[in-house]
Amino acid sequence: MSTSGDRGERNNNPFNIRHVVGVTWQGQSATQTDPAFVQFDDPVYGIRAGCRILKSYEREGISTIQDAIDRFAPPNENNSVAYVTAVATFCGIEPTAIISLTANLTCLAKAIIRHENGELIYTDDQIAQGIALS
Repeated sequence: MSTSGDRGERNNNPFNIRHVVGVTWQGQSATQTDPAFVQFDDPVYGIRAGCRILKSYEREGISTIQDAIDRFAPPNENNSVAYVTAVATFCGIEPTAIISLTANLTCLAKAIIRHENGELIYTDDQIAQGIALS
């Protein structure tokens, strides 16, 4: 794991996925020293996990950026208006437009990672690998 950068970068968890009791992710580090957020062996696995979450939302019927972000980053924990606006603007998609989350994973992943970490340090190849593994 990285020793510099943002928490998501240090944890190889660019989506800042929280621990959930009973859930172990592929590529999750054997040692978990962060009490709140999952730590991965490689950021590709963190990207994979985030994309799997988005795909699960689509299977549940979520089909807008607004609904996906409100589910991923609940308003009681985040400034959801700013988050939704940032992701929608980055992707060039209206927040309430009906879309396929799966078809837009590359853009959504980049936008979420950028919003979560304040920057996007991952290569297109790393993003593509995470999506392919998801």
